[in-house]
Amino acid sequence: MNLSGILVIVAQEHFTTAIRTLNTLPGVEVHHSDEATGRIILVQEAENVGAEVEGLKRIKALPHISLAEMVYHYIEEDNQKLDDLQDDIDQLSASQPAVPAYLNNDLISPRHRSH
Repeated sequence: MNLSGILVIVAQEHFTTAIRTLNTLPGVEVHHSDEATGRIILVQEAENVGAEVEGLKRIKALPHISLAEMVYHYIEEDNQKLDDLQDDIDQLSASQPAVPAYLNNDLISPRHRSH
């Protein structure tokens, strides 16, 4: 199961209609909305990444949607893989310095940019 946190922005005059429409989409549930800013936060549940992307495309294509962007993504099936990788990540971090050597080089002068 894949979960997506999606931010949607809608013009105020279409706000209520957009929420109603979003809540009718399969796997979509509006969790927070702010009519003053036109922001809607929803969660989409999908079977796989392909379905997740198609769901986002469907939301973007709805009438009066100014913006729809995925801001969070969770894949339940990958938790075990990530847990298995943690040792590898820890080993990689231990073998590399926290600050790359070139950043500690005193011979390199900082660039000054004018604004």
